Formats: sequence, structure tokens, C-alpha cells
Amino acid sequence: MGDNQRQVFDVSMAIPSHNVSECVDDDGRLKRTGTICTASAHIITAVIGSGVLSLAWAIAQLGWIAGPAVMLLFSFVTYYTSSLLTDCYRTGDPVSGKRNYTYTDAVRSILGGYKVKACGLIQYLNLFGISIGYTIAASISMMAIKRSNCFHESGGKNPCHMSSNPYMIMFGVSEILLSQIPDFDQIWWLSIVAAVMSFTYSGIGLGLGIAKVAATGTFKGSLTGISIGTVTQAQKIWRSLQAIGDIAFAYSFSVILIEIQDTVKSPPEEAKTMKKATKLSIAVTTAFYMLCGSMGYASFGDFAPGNLLTGFGFFNPFWLLDIANAAIIIHLVGAYQVFCQPIFAFIEKWATQRWPESYFITKEFKIPVPGYRHPYKLNMFRLVWRTGFVMLTTVISMLLPFFNDVVGILGALGFWPLTVYFPVEMYIQQKKISKWSSRWICLKMLSMACLMISIVAGAGSIVGVILDLKVYKPFKTTY
Repeated sequence: MGDNQRQVFDVSMAIPSHNVSECVDDDGRLKRTGTICTASAHIITAVIGSGVLSLAWAIAQLGWIAGPAVMLLFSFVTYYTSSLLTDCYRTGDPVSGKRNYTYTDAVRSILGGYKVKACGLIQYLNLFGISIGYTIAASISMMAIKRSNCFHESGGKNPCHMSSNPYMIMFGVSEILLSQIPDFDQIWWLSIVAAVMSFTYSGIGLGLGIAKVAATGTFKGSLTGISIGTVTQAQKIWRSLQAIGDIAFAYSFSVILIEIQDTVKSPPEEAKTMKKATKLSIAVTTAFYMLCGSMGYASFGDFAPGNLLTGFGFFNPFWLLDIANAAIIIHLVGAYQVFCQPIFAFIEKWATQRWPESYFITKEFKIPVPGYRHPYKLNMFRLVWRTGFVMLTTVISMLLPFFNDVVGILGALGFWPLTVYFPVEMYIQQKKISKWSSRWICLKMLSMACLMISIVAGAGSIVGVILDLKVYKPFKTTY
């Protein structure tokens, strides 16, 4: 008897037969209750993260015409490919076909073969990269709080230069402790806290941008972006490409779209609800991004900082900036765990299957926790592997503490395969679109165009890292 059948059987034993269909869905799982509102909230929470902080810098490289145009282009492509992906939640029939619970499940059941391994590898690489990006971003915010307080205590006399390394280590230590909590990403209030914190720091960044423009009475910036002279011709090109990667990163949520769709109730058809939720959430996100990016650029012009909140530097009210930076840190502490849990789970499952007899891998020690009913289950492999993983991401962050470059590389790496290629390929397979038909050609052309964008954005970010490394000594970064 299969798992799903067993679940239905178990439930049906406990509930009178006429109530079974009211309590469970067609796959035997408890009835899903998600709506357009909850799905939109999940997407907005997932999308509006630390990516929003680099948008003012990205628009500064591209200018008042190309910056918003590129943002609109990405929002359109993301919406279109996401609506293709929503049709892949069920394999075969859109109403009664087999459900796919995750993005990888959809790739496995619709495409299969080597593409599943390729998808898994890209996903885990992306998650690994995000954990590095979050470590860098959190350390920048910790330093910003320390520096602003130091600056005000000295009455503006001390420039307060400091190293980012101790702050990355502090963040790493906190993540080592949190990573030992099993199913940390399942804690129900975590997503709510993340959403509140995201809007807090993004809102403060937006508010300060508007206040700065109002105070000076001028809109800084130009139609073509950062001027030659401030940077060289070559730097202008590479930075513009890197900016495209930064904007792509700000829209990366396709990987979790299927998981969000799996919370939506039916009828109506899940895909229809999800298309509406995607349209609503991308519209809200794009409007918010436009405001944050544009106001940041209008405030700083050519000198828009890589991380918007550090640009307001030591301005009053400095306590407001401290609140914004503290909100970033709280958000990133939780978000780091949410993004790392799939990697932890994958390796632990693989190790258990590979060495099922190993005492080190499978044995759990029960440790009583005062004031808590259930004992803590300590697993030695989990302790060693998760600690090693966090240490690795922290060391890499200390070696490459370049927030913009790392974000650009991640955006480029994840955008084409996860947001465009797999959704397009699955949709073609799912809808049985015949080869060389006009629909097939258009979808393939979209995929190829996005591949080119990913390649040039990735190249721009890699060149950015190389240029930064020329003037940087490992472990010696001071701000």
C-alpha cells in the first residue's frame, strides 16, 4: 500500500465515510486552506529581502531610463514564467493530476533524467551562495550600528573604521547554535517575523530616501546613469552588467513557488488561484522596488551605496537607522536557516541511506532540557556537519566580503535555470507543445534571451569580484 493510500486509509478509519472528503484532499493530506491572500503574502515575504538594499546602486549604474526599464522587464519575465510554472503543480490533468510538492518533484515527474540532478545541483549551489550573501549583509548591518553609535559618541570626530570579520564570526556562531534546532524552518512565527522585519527596513530606507530628496529639494541622477569620470568606461560597462544581476536576484522566488502552491485550497483549480496571487504579489513588489530604488538613486545620485541603509551613514535620526539595521539582522538570522535547511536535510538523508548502520550518523542522544517537556535529541553527525557548513560559509564571506558582487553572481546563477529554463521546458512537456510551432519557437527564444542576460550579468559580477580582489587583502577588510 502506498504512503498516500495508507494516509487516506488511516484517516478514513477515524472519520465517518461521508466526512473523509471534507477533512482530506485527493492525496490523503489534510485539507489545504490557502487563498489568494495567503499565497500572495508568502510570495511577498520570500521576495522582499536583502535584495531590495542593492536596487538604488543598480539603478545608479543604469540611469533613470534603463534602470526602471530593466526592473519592469524582470517583473514581466518572472510573472510570465511563474504562471507557466503554476501549470506544472499537477502532472497531467490540471484538476486531478498527481500533485508535485516541491520544485524538484515537478522537474522529476515532468522532465526526469539528468535534468533532475542538474536542477538539484543549481538549487543547492544557489542556496549555498545565498547563505554567504546573508552573512555579508548581516555583518554590514552590525557594523553600521556600531559605527553610527561610535560616530555620535565622539561628536563626529572619529571616523570609526572597523573590521567586518568579528561581526561575521558573531553571525556564524549564532547560526551554528540555531542550526542545531531540528525543523527550525517549520517554526510557524518565523515567516511572520521575517515579513515584519523586511517591511520595517525597506520602509525606513524608502522613508529616509524621500526625506533626503525633500530636504535637498533636488532629484539627483541622470538619464544614462553613473557618469564616465566617476568611473572608467570599462567599469561603467561591467557595473551595468552587474546591476542586471542584482535586479535578477531581487526577483528570485520561483524555487519556492510550487511549495507555496501546495498550501492553496481547491476548488477553484490551484493554478488559477496561484496565477492571481503571483500577479498581485509581483505588482506590489515591483511598485515597492521602484520606490526604494528610485528614491535611493534620487537621494545619492552617482554615489548611491551598494547597501542603501549604509549610505545614510551618520545622519540623524541615527536611532532610526539602528532600528532598520537591527531589523535586517533579525530577518537574516532566520532567513539563513530557512534557506540552509534543504541543504542540511539533503546531506543528512543521503548519509543515513549511505551508512544506515553507522552509530555516528544515526544515533540520537536524548538530553533533558529544564522547563521543556520534550528532551533535546542530539545527533553527532548533525552537530559536526551543520557546524562545518556554517563555518565554511563564514570563512568564504570573510574572504569575499563584497555584497553587490555576490548578489549579482547569485542573481545570474539562479535566474535563467530556475526562473526561466525549467519552467519553460516543463510547460512545453506538460502541454505537449509541438516542436517548431510558433508557441514553441517563442518560448525557446525567451529562454535563449534570458540565458544571454544571465551570462552577461554573471560576467559583470565576476569581473567586479576580480577588480575588488586587486585592492583587497584577505581577512583585512575595514569600513
